Amino acid sequence: MTDPAPPPVFAPWADDGAVPLINLSGLTKRYGDVTAVNQVDLQIYEREFFSLLGPSGCGKTTIMRMLAGFEEPTGGTMTLGGQDLAGVPPNKRPVNMMFQSYALFPHLSVADNIAFGLRREGMPKSDIEGRVAEMLRLVQLTKLAKRKPHQISGGQRQRVALARSLAKAPKLLLLDEPLGALDKKLRTQTQFELMDIQENTGTTFVIVTHDQEEAMTVSSRVAVMDEGRIVQVATPAEIYEYPGSRYVAEFIGDVNLIEAKAGTTTDGDLTLHAADGAVITVQSAVPVPAGTDCALSIRPEKVAISRDRPDLDNALPGKIMDIAYLGNVTTYHVEIAGGQILKAMVANAAQRSEQAFTWYDPVWLGWNAARGVVLTR
Repeated sequence: MTDPAPPPVFAPWADDGAVPLINLSGLTKRYGDVTAVNQVDLQIYEREFFSLLGPSGCGKTTIMRMLAGFEEPTGGTMTLGGQDLAGVPPNKRPVNMMFQSYALFPHLSVADNIAFGLRREGMPKSDIEGRVAEMLRLVQLTKLAKRKPHQISGGQRQRVALARSLAKAPKLLLLDEPLGALDKKLRTQTQFELMDIQENTGTTFVIVTHDQEEAMTVSSRVAVMDEGRIVQVATPAEIYEYPGSRYVAEFIGDVNLIEAKAGTTTDGDLTLHAADGAVITVQSAVPVPAGTDCALSIRPEKVAISRDRPDLDNALPGKIMDIAYLGNVTTYHVEIAGGQILKAMVANAAQRSEQAFTWYDPVWLGWNAARGVVLTR
């Protein structure tokens, strides 16, 4: 029996001939002297699950509200499916929005909550019943159709709100921190349910979140925002493995940043001179002039820790100052020369009652040149 063929790669952003569903050009929003969104250019493609990720106040929710029609841009343009959205009221846009609070009607049943928007649009009763039944099957709530919102769990209420948002078959569904009210375990489970529903419906999803793990889990691509600007747009893997700046490297996941000056480059290997005198080698696809202030970004799981000097491109001696045992992994906080703390993460593949290392042990940290990324901004 042969293995099934792998699914086709979904990457319309890499296709020069693909036409984006959403096109933002120079999008700007000011509130008096405050610029909430600053000259944003962004393309989002049909069937994407796209995340706007950043801290509170970075402008991500303002972009979503402008797409929904609740805010008018101060400058720039927005198009959806080729249609200019300027002046188009929210109820005339092929867009729906799912709010963090879910905003369910407490006096209506699950089925009636889903049907509410369809009735407002004047859809025939027989069509409404069929559409509601389809949505209930999609979110696996058919048996709970007659219950009221207070009679179901938080995760089930979230799925009702999602079904109601999808019932009108919008071209674009906007999700504003949709999982924020759920506990961690349920949030993780619901992330995968969202992905399955998005794939089954083919609707373009744009989610606003400050939760990097959520964005990395559900998204086809992520836009990382800071102070009203988009600082990097890429797939979750590209964002994590090849951050474009110190800000992105620190915002996404855990990272070690070693400040240094660029030295010479030989056959693609760049020499970095750290402030403590350490000499570090990193592969760099982009030339970096000698003397440039930069930083080495290296993820903790890519750093090996050992008692003896490792046979790797880079090796730094240090002393363990803290240990974080998390069950599946252990993170060691190691002080190197100059006082900087670097982290090394080790998978706990085998059961053991004692740590391999303990506090104040002298150790070596090591990694190969290809494991790090040099950042110049």
